[in-house]
Amino acid sequence: MSHSELYIGLMSGTSLDGVDVVLCSIDESSCELLTSVEHPFDEALKEDIVEAVNGATTLQKVGEIDHRLAILFAKAVQNLLEQNSIDSSTITAIGSHGQTLWHNPNGRYPHSMQLGDPSIISTVTRIPTVADFRRKDIALGGEGAPFAPSFHNFLFGNLGESVSVVNIGGMANISVLGEELIGYDTGCGNVLMDIWIYKNLSQSYDRGGEWARGGEVNFSLLESMLQDEYFSLPYPKSTGRERFNAKWLNDILEDFKDIRPQDIQRTLLELTAISISNEVLKFSRDILLLCGGGAKNTLLVERLQSLMPNIQLLIAQNADELEAMAFAWLAYKRIHLESVELCSVTGAREDGILGGVYL
Repeated sequence: MSHSELYIGLMSGTSLDGVDVVLCSIDESSCELLTSVEHPFDEALKEDIVEAVNGATTLQKVGEIDHRLAILFAKAVQNLLEQNSIDSSTITAIGSHGQTLWHNPNGRYPHSMQLGDPSIISTVTRIPTVADFRRKDIALGGEGAPFAPSFHNFLFGNLGESVSVVNIGGMANISVLGEELIGYDTGCGNVLMDIWIYKNLSQSYDRGGEWARGGEVNFSLLESMLQDEYFSLPYPKSTGRERFNAKWLNDILEDFKDIRPQDIQRTLLELTAISISNEVLKFSRDILLLCGGGAKNTLLVERLQSLMPNIQLLIAQNADELEAMAFAWLAYKRIHLESVELCSVTGAREDGILGGVYL
C-alpha cells in the first residue's frame, strides 16, 4: 500500500476573486481534501494585475507584482497552517499555479507567464514549492493548458465514459473522460460577468446570477459575441484574460449603446451558458459534473440544464476547491518524477514531468 503525503495547493485564477488554498492527503490512487481557506486579494494588487494584463504596465511593476503575489501566497499558506495548528515540516510540498499575466501558446514564440515568485514562497513558508507548470508543456509543443482534465480523470475516471466535467472559473474548461482524454477551454466563464457587474454595481461578482436574472437576453449582442473566432477553433485550444477582457467587451458594446446594463449582464451569462453547452453536446455523455465558482451561479446552472435537457447536471464534490487540489496533485506528481498525461488534451508531443522545484 502506498504511503500518503501532505501537499498544499495554491490557485489564483483569472477571476481574481481570491487565493484558494487547500491541504490534501495524496497517494498514488487518491487525493483527499483535508481543509481549505480562501485568502482575499488586496484590492490595490488586484487593480495592478488587471492593468498589467491589459498592457498598462512597466517591467518594474511586473517585477513588483511578482514579489507582492509571492508574499500574498506565502501568507495564505501560513494562515491555513496556523488555523489548523499544522507544522510546516509535515508538508511535503506546495503546488503553486501562480497568477497568469499572459498566455499565448501559439505563434512563432509560444509562451505563458505566471507571477508569484516560488523562491519567495518556499523561503517564507520553509516548504519546498513546485511551480511554473505550464512552460514544460509548451516546450513540448502543447497549449500549456488546461491541466484540470488530467486531474479530473484521476478523480472521476472510474465513473467510465458517461461523464464530462466542466470547470467554470474566470474561463471555462471541459474535460471529456474516456479512453482518450479530451480537454480544452470552452471560452469565457465568469470573467466578463464579473467585469461588468464591478463596473456597474461595484460588486466583485453576481451572487447566484441574481442581477442577471432581472435582465433580458439581447440576441443581436449575443450573436455578435459568439462571432469571436475562438468559439469556432478546433481543440486543443486555451485562452485567458489576454483575449476575453474589458477591452473585448467594450469594443463589442460600441455597436450596442442603448442596451440596459442589466440586459448586458444577462446576455453575458447566456454567452457563457451557450459556449459551454455547445462544446458539451459535441460528446455523447450522460452526466455533466460542474465545478468552480460558476457552479454557485444558480441562473447559469439553470440555463445549462435547459440547454442540455438530456444530460444530468451534478455539482461535483469540493467543487470550489478542485482547481487548487489539482495543483497539490501536480506537485505530488513532480516530487515523484511522474509525467502528467496531457498529450491528448494540450497537443504536446509527449507527456512531461511538469514544474520546477524551489527549495
